[in-house]
Amino acid sequence: MRQTWRWFGPADPIPLSHIRQAGVEGIVTALYDLPPGTPWPVERLLERRAQIEAAGLTWDVVESLPVTERMKTEADPADIATWIESLRACHAAGLRTICYNFMPALDWTRTELAHRRPDGARALRFDLRDLAAFDLQLIRPEADDYPPEIAAEARTRKIDRDALVATILAGLPGAMETWTLDSFQNRLAAYRGLTEEDLRANLATFLRAAIPVAEELGMRLCCHPDDPPWRLFGLPRIVSTETDYEALLAAAPSSANGITFCTGSLGARPDVDLPGMATRLGPHIHFAHLRNVRRETETVPCSFFEDAHLEGSTDMVAVIRALLAEQSRRAAAGRDDCVIPMRPDHGQAILTDDPATGAPGYPAIGRLRGLAELRGVMKALS
Repeated sequence: MRQTWRWFGPADPIPLSHIRQAGVEGIVTALYDLPPGTPWPVERLLERRAQIEAAGLTWDVVESLPVTERMKTEADPADIATWIESLRACHAAGLRTICYNFMPALDWTRTELAHRRPDGARALRFDLRDLAAFDLQLIRPEADDYPPEIAAEARTRKIDRDALVATILAGLPGAMETWTLDSFQNRLAAYRGLTEEDLRANLATFLRAAIPVAEELGMRLCCHPDDPPWRLFGLPRIVSTETDYEALLAAAPSSANGITFCTGSLGARPDVDLPGMATRLGPHIHFAHLRNVRRETETVPCSFFEDAHLEGSTDMVAVIRALLAEQSRRAAAGRDDCVIPMRPDHGQAILTDDPATGAPGYPAIGRLRGLAELRGVMKALS
């Protein structure tokens, strides 16, 4: 697999010169300072690409080209047209693989950004009881969609209100946008009455507009799974399971319509067979995020934390074996995308990593450890 690293642009405290020393070949990045729905200028993309190439690296994947809330709630034609305009700009800048997500209201959600582990490492964590307490005390007091025993505790559970607001409403990694409780309530209101079927239909409308353009341009779109992969704040989630991805692929059948295979997001569910999914849906995997979470119970939903890359609840060796087998099948078939780009996703903050600086979940040394471990597995299996 092609080894890449997520970089948040010139403001990232980890410079390209350090990233190159990690031994990666390519960069995963985007124009994070532009709000969703803003057309991406070709000139800005070319400038960013030139910065990356001057450091001896390549820009391999755009992550992410943001999907607006109106595209999710009403399949807004104007916003879809703007997204496709940005897609064409990416093509003009020589970019071919575009990652996006269709998560309502929030991107990935955690309740703790520096959960201390017994060895002193600090990890991202999702505590179901803290999330329920935040929701039932501050957001939806009348909600009845939690298990009774969790709801009963959540209504009286003592929480650090300010810390949870700052953590849960932090917005997208690398983006400038954050929300207050009031603005988040307004965002939730836009989804009131929207069902899974409605959201899936809006995703299909978007795909049927964007996929033919991507196919025409020789580009690949890959949808990131929900994180965590279940309903939050009563919102529908439609990219959480293998069945969900089958529906996504069926909505616009094309080699351009694909998957961002995130083992951490999908691995929070005990009912997702990750090695099997990598085999069954392998031809559609355009990008891989390799990380591991440790589920604290085998229920859906559950609490979990981000474990080391070769630890946690996912058999990472089996996943990598399945992805390498998919690459071999592609090579035998003569596909021009036989090498799948991957990046070590997230990472525990270790040694001199400071969780207070940079994007949560993206420490330099923690990811370097993860990349070294993953690289060793790939080498051993090759």
